[in-house]
Amino acid sequence: MKVVLGVDIGGSTTKIVALDENKRCIATLQVKAADQITALYGAIGNLLYRNKISFDQVRKIVLTGVGSSQVEGSSIYDIPGFKVDEFEAIGHSGLIMSGLDETLVISMGTGTAFVHAKNGVYKHIGGSGVGGGTLMGLAAKLLGESDVMAISELAKGGNAANVDLAIDEISNIDTTALPTYVTASNFGKLKSNATDADIALGILNMIYQTVGMLAVFACRNTDIKTIVVTGSVATLPQAEELLGAVGRLCGVKFIIPEEAQFATAIGAASLCFED
Repeated sequence: MKVVLGVDIGGSTTKIVALDENKRCIATLQVKAADQITALYGAIGNLLYRNKISFDQVRKIVLTGVGSSQVEGSSIYDIPGFKVDEFEAIGHSGLIMSGLDETLVISMGTGTAFVHAKNGVYKHIGGSGVGGGTLMGLAAKLLGESDVMAISELAKGGNAANVDLAIDEISNIDTTALPTYVTASNFGKLKSNATDADIALGILNMIYQTVGMLAVFACRNTDIKTIVVTGSVATLPQAEELLGAVGRLCGVKFIIPEEAQFATAIGAASLCFED
């Protein structure tokens, strides 16, 4: 068996996947390291060891992500190396993981990127500073917790009504096309008795509502009705419910594919598979 490795080198996290001859993802791994080169080489060795894949079986290694610029040369472990633009990898992953011909792909990492993908053409149309970094920073300050999974678990017991202000709380006249239960202001009604769980859910609600609405705006002049959401923040338990609420309100559908946190690495490896 021959494999192609895709590696997404982020600012603090490196994600790696292995695709077999049929472009099927057979192994994934995520590692953190202060040094991106250490993370790259460590991730490759770790994934191969854990999955009993020999270096001789690796046909090529494809790099993407902000940290790929730190890697010089055209080989890694004496294996041919290639680089793929991160936004192309994001866009391609959205198409192959959804089976769509056209979509908007959201990549939710430290921040959030929006890529329009259609028939092999990928265009980065913008981004937002709201993302996983927002979640970690606000939670660290407000809750004393920066572990994303711990924040998500805490939020399961929260009530966003103790944090967010709804339209019906500021107006009793139906002067808008929006339902009165819709959020008028995230954190606009932060009660003194709001629990840590309420605040944790409020942070997540703000992030997913902001990203979801930006995605809706990005699709306004297109025929896109299905939006693909990728990245680590897309895999939290609250993502499907909170993005789904935005989608139902705005007439679009958000889908989160399996292995969404590894989507960019999968997209990069797939793009260079035949080279």
